[in-house]
Amino acid sequence: MAALYSILLALILATLLVTTRVEARAFFVFGDSLVDSGNNNYLATTARADAPPYGIDYPSRTATGRFSNGYNIPDLISQSIGASESPLPYLSPELNGPRLLVGANFASAGVGILNDTGIQFVNIIRIGQQLQYFQQYQQRVSALIGVEETQRLINQALVLITLGGNDFVNNYYLVPFSARSRQFALPDYVRYLISEYQKILVRLYELGARRVIVTGTGPLGCVPAELAMRSRNGECSVELQQAAGLFNPQLTDMLLGINSQVGADVFVAANTQLTHYDFISNPQAFGFVTSKVACCGQGPYNGLGLCTRLSNLCPNRDIYAFWDPFHPSERANRYIVQQIVTGTTEYMNPMNLSTILALDSRT
Repeated sequence: MAALYSILLALILATLLVTTRVEARAFFVFGDSLVDSGNNNYLATTARADAPPYGIDYPSRTATGRFSNGYNIPDLISQSIGASESPLPYLSPELNGPRLLVGANFASAGVGILNDTGIQFVNIIRIGQQLQYFQQYQQRVSALIGVEETQRLINQALVLITLGGNDFVNNYYLVPFSARSRQFALPDYVRYLISEYQKILVRLYELGARRVIVTGTGPLGCVPAELAMRSRNGECSVELQQAAGLFNPQLTDMLLGINSQVGADVFVAANTQLTHYDFISNPQAFGFVTSKVACCGQGPYNGLGLCTRLSNLCPNRDIYAFWDPFHPSERANRYIVQQIVTGTTEYMNPMNLSTILALDSRT
């Protein structure tokens, strides 16, 4: 009798655990190094952030694979939606059982909208493969809680996708007279990227995503890496700024167009170009001493090469807008996420994350 009671109690507890975790909103992340939480740690690639001083301000004080001194954008969004933890990298062996119900991070540093973006990094999870992993994830969760409950989890989840920057920095402008720049004039290349991105987002919708935050590129020409390579007096690269200026408005228009077609506000455009430019144009207003020099790096603006143990390292990461030559510091990430959560339609179109959460809490 005691044994039967123990079995029944274990079953009840297991059911409560699954029910509780399914009721909490799952969170899925797709994209590049701005949102990669460590998938590339498990790949033979040079696009990695698994060694110090990366993670110097992360709670564990260890390099986790995040391209940050501490938390990255998915971590901070997870906190803002009240998640029990950030979604683990999909390739992590720890992502199993009830932890699958939190969501998953499929992002991989170096990837872009196009398959030939990031070929110099060799082994990265291109966006098509990220979507295939998302399908595989759904099969794994279906085995845990059933097909119908899995569909509900996916439909009610929050999704973040960040792509596009590498298609310019590590493809079109990687070298003079690159293959893509010979194939396309910049305006035509942007239109091509937008058309390919639309296919990716429509596929994401077909896989069940119903609330998707899509970030634009930052001000590409103003990051320390580009200042080091292209700037004489600290001015932003005109070419790369032009690329971002063409890409981001067309991305927003494309997202609103898909929403119109599906008859719902599924896709939300996050104007991260404007958000970044706020603290790039006036860093002191946000408590930064500089938005030109990276905290960790070497060469002009600390913008050359990788961030390693041998790099220059600033003592106070909170006063630098950029952590390394390409990626914002944790404190800058906090401002970016603040705008995602509460920003006006200038920053978040058609609505911000707090509005999404309020609307979805009523259904």
